[in-house]
Amino acid sequence: MTRCVCPGSFDPVTLGHLDIVRRARSLYDEVVVAVLVNPNKSGLFTPAERVALIEGEVGDLDGVSVLTFEAQLLVDVCRSTAAGAIVKGLRGETDYSYELPMAVMNRHLAGIETLFLPSDPEFAQVSSSLIKEVARYGGDVSRFVPPAVDEALTARFTTSG
Repeated sequence: MTRCVCPGSFDPVTLGHLDIVRRARSLYDEVVVAVLVNPNKSGLFTPAERVALIEGEVGDLDGVSVLTFEAQLLVDVCRSTAAGAIVKGLRGETDYSYELPMAVMNRHLAGIETLFLPSDPEFAQVSSSLIKEVARYGGDVSRFVPPAVDEALTARFTTSG
C-alpha cells in the first residue's frame, strides 16, 4: 500500500489543488489531503470549513482522506499518517525555487521524498491568495474554484464587506 500527503493551507481550495489531488490518487493507493494550519495566521475560512469544502469535492474518491494538522512539521504529518511521499503541484519556476529547499530538508530530516506535479496550464496562475483578492472585490472566480467554494466566497465577502 502506498500513501502520500498533499499538503496545503487550502484557504480556499481551488480547481488546481483538486487536480493535483486527483492526479496523486492515480499514482498512490491513498492520498491524505493535509490541511495545514499556522496558528500565527488567520485564514479566511476556518480549518473545519476548509476540510468540508475539500471533502465536498473528493468525498467520492476512494483512498482520499482530508485531515487537519496544526503547528507541525510536514515530515511529522507524514510520520503520523504513515505516508511515504509528499506530492505538491508546481505552477512555475517560482514555486520550484520555493519548494525545492523544503523538499531537500524533508528528505534530510525523515527520508521523505517529494514528487512535484506540474500544474494544469489552465490553473497555472491561480493561487488561493489571488482567488481571495479577486473575490473580495466582486470578481468572478467561478472558473477556478468549485461551485461550493464560489458560493462560500460570495457569502463571506457579501456579509463581511
